[in-house]
Amino acid sequence: MSIHGILGEQTTDYPTEYSPETLYPIARSMGRDAIGWHADKLTVGVDWWQAFEISWLNLQGISQVAMARFSIPASSPFIVESKSLKLYLNSINFTEFASWNDVQTLIAKDLSACLQAEVQVELFALNDASSLLIAQPTGICIDDALSGSTEKIALTEHPDASLLSNDETEASSERVANNSNQPYVFYSNLLRSNCPVTNQPDWGTLAVSITTDKTFNNANMLRYILSFRQHNGFHEQCVEQIFADLSEYYEPSDLMVRAWYTRRGGIDINPCRVSDISLLPAPSRLIRQ
Repeated sequence: MSIHGILGEQTTDYPTEYSPETLYPIARSMGRDAIGWHADKLTVGVDWWQAFEISWLNLQGISQVAMARFSIPASSPFIVESKSLKLYLNSINFTEFASWNDVQTLIAKDLSACLQAEVQVELFALNDASSLLIAQPTGICIDDALSGSTEKIALTEHPDASLLSNDETEASSERVANNSNQPYVFYSNLLRSNCPVTNQPDWGTLAVSITTDKTFNNANMLRYILSFRQHNGFHEQCVEQIFADLSEYYEPSDLMVRAWYTRRGGIDINPCRVSDISLLPAPSRLIRQ
């Protein structure tokens, strides 16, 4: 098994019996050491994992199905490898449980043990219209910030924080002088990166709320987001890189960075980092998920 667990293996045996040992932890320090910023400032927030292929047996042997949300604190020393989580969830498909609460309790216990932190687990019924509601990002969409420009956006191998300070002025580049008492809120649907193990593309929507005295440039921010397109990094590491870069350049008094990544293997991953826990938004999912 590689340092990243079973994610990069060509063949996989799917367990048919309860197998908590399948869960594989990956140290957050790997990604945070690569960022090279204040690691302690990246521990405030939550990673919301939403799973749509949850199944087990009731005491009559009849399959039960549900959706789930796992809330993993950013302060946990580990993240869980996504494929190992899928295999773990598959391992309870033919295990009998007396109640939904028993399922929820077991998953929470196993994830908490794997990640060495308290993981919250919620199960949602498929016929509950109020569960896992689809939301819409708030603020301004900056995806068209370069639409009036003739500039050719180059592909870069790694995120380029210097793009945040691009001094070029174009008619299409909206410069916003921010009131220090009001956050600037925006989002982009163009976040893309690659899995560092399989090199498969990961797509997501990025949302930021930032309060800063510095002038904000939509076009520069879009350039910066596009610089992630060929970057190899886990979802959590990408969000933490953005949080670190925005903190360094804008020196904000308040900052919230979150991403909703599209689903793979029945699971979507949604990291969120904040400068203060009071800024933590509610979990949600988007229409593309």
